[in-house]
Amino acid sequence: MTRFSLATVLGLLVLLPAVSAQAVDLPTRKAGLWEMKMVRTGGSVPDMTMQHCTDATTDKQMSTSFSPGKETCSKQDIQKTATGYVSDSVCSVASMTITSHAEITGDFNSAYTVKSTSRTEGAPSGMPRDSTTTIEAKWLGACKADQKPGDIVMPGGMKMNIMDLEKLKAMMPKGMQK
Repeated sequence: MTRFSLATVLGLLVLLPAVSAQAVDLPTRKAGLWEMKMVRTGGSVPDMTMQHCTDATTDKQMSTSFSPGKETCSKQDIQKTATGYVSDSVCSVASMTITSHAEITGDFNSAYTVKSTSRTEGAPSGMPRDSTTTIEAKWLGACKADQKPGDIVMPGGMKMNIMDLEKLKAMMPKGMQK
């Protein structure tokens, strides 16, 4: 897997609506194939569209395996609003502190949108300080015959299973591991 792909997937995981239990639990996404279009400003990551096959077990597993813990984040808060959910977090990774705010609207059965802004303090030179990411997700139907829950098809056709990333966590900087 290329560095770009790993970074993209890890960034996406932060924004998926399968976060760990906090003030409010987000609903589990409807089982099946979700198309997720990610648009990011304030950096060099190009827009991309990927497909993710999921089920309730996979969404719950992702929330426990990939959401940062209290040792990484001094603040992790999610609240229900009139239009969806709002999430605020402050997390430290390596020598960086990332402050994020996300607004999640829509439902988890047909379509949802995640709009996230973040500010990074202590970032290496060349890394953007401020960024905005929007994920537009829509349910396409049942997963394809050759897919299993957790499979992600990235741009260019690269396919991987998100649960295999558990093996890659050992390669992450210590501050990013849960």
